[in-house]
Amino acid sequence: MNTHTMAFEPRILSRWWHLNVVRTVDHDGVLRQVSEEAGWSGRYVFLILISAAISLLGLLMPSVAVLIGAMLLSPLMMPIIGLGFGIATFDFVEIRRAAAALLLGSIMAVLLAVVLISISPVQTVTSEIAGRTQPTLFDLLVALLSAIAGGYALIRGRGGTVVGVAIAIALMPPLVVVGFGIATWNWTIFSGALLLFLTNAVTIALTAALVARLYGFGSHLSPAHTGWQVILFVAAVGLLSVPLGAALKRIAFEAVAQRQAREILQQRFPEGARLSLMDIDQSAKPMRIRAVMLTPKIAAGADRALAEELGRAFGRPVDLHVDQIRISPEPGAAEAAQLAHAADAPKPSAAEQNDRAVADLALIAGISTDMVHVDPTARNLDATAARMPGLTLAGYRQLEARAARALPDWTVHLAPPTDVALSDLAIDQGMIDPEALDLAAWASARQLRDVEVAGGTAARRDAITTAIQSRGGRAVAVSNGGTLRWRWQPPQRRREG
Repeated sequence: MNTHTMAFEPRILSRWWHLNVVRTVDHDGVLRQVSEEAGWSGRYVFLILISAAISLLGLLMPSVAVLIGAMLLSPLMMPIIGLGFGIATFDFVEIRRAAAALLLGSIMAVLLAVVLISISPVQTVTSEIAGRTQPTLFDLLVALLSAIAGGYALIRGRGGTVVGVAIAIALMPPLVVVGFGIATWNWTIFSGALLLFLTNAVTIALTAALVARLYGFGSHLSPAHTGWQVILFVAAVGLLSVPLGAALKRIAFEAVAQRQAREILQQRFPEGARLSLMDIDQSAKPMRIRAVMLTPKIAAGADRALAEELGRAFGRPVDLHVDQIRISPEPGAAEAAQLAHAADAPKPSAAEQNDRAVADLALIAGISTDMVHVDPTARNLDATAARMPGLTLAGYRQLEARAARALPDWTVHLAPPTDVALSDLAIDQGMIDPEALDLAAWASARQLRDVEVAGGTAARRDAITTAIQSRGGRAVAVSNGGTLRWRWQPPQRRREG
C-alpha cells in the first residue's frame, strides 16, 4: 500500500484531526462558558421578558426589523447549546440545569405573550405570524446548518458568528406565536408555531452535541455511548421530518395546483378574459376551488367542464365555482355602441335622459337605481359601487372613468366601497409613489373621509398629507410613533344628491 493511499485511511485521518484540531480546543474553557450562560439567572429572566415583548411588537406591527432586534438578544440559544453539550458529555447535572432553564424560559415567554395579546386591541393574524405556522423540512435544514455554525463558533471562540446564527434560527418569535394561538384560541396557529419551535430547539441541541463530540468533548465515553447519541439524533430528526415533510409536500402541491388551475381556467375563457381572484382549499373533500373571472363573454356550463378537467389534472375530485363578471372586450366599446344607438333614436325628454343616466350608472356600478344620487340641475351623478371580489381601488377608479365615458354630459362621482384597503405606499425607502398618492386622494374625496398619516417624522407626515391635499384629497397627520404608514379614518356620512 503506497503513502498516498494510507493518507486517506480512517485511522490516519482520525489521528490528524486529533493532533491538529481537537488538541487546539480549550475544552475546559468552553465548558465553563457554556455552564455559566446556559443556566437560570436574573439576566436570563430579564432577556426573556424583553425579547418576548419585542418579538410580539414585531409580529403585530408587522416589522422584520423589530423581529431581528428580538432575535439578536437570543436568550434561549445558550440553554439549548448547553443541553447539547450536556448530551455530548453525558453530564446529567448540566442537562437538568439547561433543560430547566429552557423550559421555564419558554413558559415565561408564552405566558407573557398570552397576557399581552389578551389585553391588546390588535389580534390580527399578520404575515409575520402566519409565516411561523407552517414549518417545513427547509426549517429543519436551516436549524441543522445554523446549529453546526453556532457550535463551531462557540468552540472556536468566534462570537460574531453566533449573532448571525441567532437571526437565522429565530427561537423567540415562534414561542410568542404559540402564545398568540393560545390567547386567540387558534389551534392551527398554536400547533404550527409549537412544531417550529420544537424543530429548532431539538435540532440545535442534538446537532450541537454531535459537533461537540467531533471536537473532542466527551472523549471519555465508550463507543456504545457514541452509538446511542447517534441513534438519538437520527430518531429525533426522523420523527420531526414526518410532519415537516408532509407540510412541504402540501405547500409544493398548492403551488403547482395554483399554476395548473390558472392555466386551465384561462384556456377555457376567450381572449381578453383575466382571472381576478382564486382560492384553493386542498384540505376539503372534494378539493374546493373558488375563482372570479373577468370575461368579455359568459361561458355557459364552465363550472362542470372545468371541474372535470381539473379533477383529471389533480387526480382527485374538485368542487369548482367560477363567478363570471362580464366586461367590455375593449375600452369604450360598449359606450360607443350606446352612443351609436342613441344617434338613431328619437331624442328623449329631460326626465327620460335623467332616468337613463341613473340606470346606466347603476348598471356599471353593480347597484340598484335607488342608490344613485342625481342632481339634474348641476348634471351630477353620485353613487357608491358594489363590492366586487378582487377589485382594488385602482379598479374602482377605472370603473368611474368608464362611467364618465358612457355619460359624457354628466359629472360622475363613483365612490369605492368603504372596506376596500388603501394601496401600499413605499415610504420607508425615502420615496413617495405619486400614483399611490393620486389614488388615495381620489378615494378620500369620493368617500368623504380622511387618510390618516401616522408614524415616522413630522416632516414626512406633513409632506404626505400636503401631497394628498394638493391632489384634491383629504388627509390628516397623526403624531404616532413607529413606522411611517397610512390608513383610513372611519367613514363619514355621505352627501345627499
